[in-house]
Amino acid sequence: MKFTKMHGAGNDYVYVNCLEEEIAYPEKIAIYVSDRHKGIGSDGLVLIMPSETCDFRMRMFNSDGSEAQMCGNASRCVGKYVYDNGLTTKTELSLETKAGVKYLQLFPVDGKVQKVRVDMGEPILKAWEVPVKSDQEILINHPVNFNPEHYAITCVSMGNPHTIIFIDEDVKGFPLEEIGRKIENYSLFPERTNVEFVNVLTPVHAAMRVWERGAEETQACGTGACAVLVAGVLNSKLDRNAVLSLPGGDLEIEWNEKDNHVYMTGGAVTVFRGEIDDVV
Repeated sequence: MKFTKMHGAGNDYVYVNCLEEEIAYPEKIAIYVSDRHKGIGSDGLVLIMPSETCDFRMRMFNSDGSEAQMCGNASRCVGKYVYDNGLTTKTELSLETKAGVKYLQLFPVDGKVQKVRVDMGEPILKAWEVPVKSDQEILINHPVNFNPEHYAITCVSMGNPHTIIFIDEDVKGFPLEEIGRKIENYSLFPERTNVEFVNVLTPVHAAMRVWERGAEETQACGTGACAVLVAGVLNSKLDRNAVLSLPGGDLEIEWNEKDNHVYMTGGAVTVFRGEIDDVV
């Protein structure tokens, strides 16, 4: 299996060109390649595939083998991959995902894509669509007892579920693994949830860390950054344009008031290419 290792703001995946490769057991392969000691090392596996309705199709699998609906950082890397490898000459692409069609604007420099802007679509706020088990129609700054921790949560879906918690302390020292794991698997969330802890620095800048369902902590999460901006606006903490700083780098996020779409802009980097045998 030929592969390319790429990352967007440190959120790293193994990418396979399924226009040329056939992958029979992606769930098992995702677990294998993600292992940072015995595999390649990544947050998961991304398959770049043909599409009947769009320019390309993306399937992505977390490091535990579960398939995710969407990943904003991965979508940027897919855009870079298909352009840099001559699979398209277009700088505006449509990408089929399990969370619907996403639209990418590519910014090449000297024939290589450096940044990608992704139209992530409209945020989903209704609790049963996120999904969250709640009598509340929308959960904004909603108090929850996670036993023994108490947090006010805001729930947003960007094609996958996110639970955002604003804290006053520095996110670097926050016990993310212990609390993130507990919230991810809490009974309130029937499909589990991604968890973001956020420290707002100014109305246009916030620091955040992400506990991703099925992948544990990652260096960055594009859908998570988008969900955080939406939650920040709903809680009157962030402007509609802001920079979200994650351990792996910064993402520029905009929640456009006219079309209600969230736009994410960030870099995409090719790390290395390789080939492995006997992956399953």
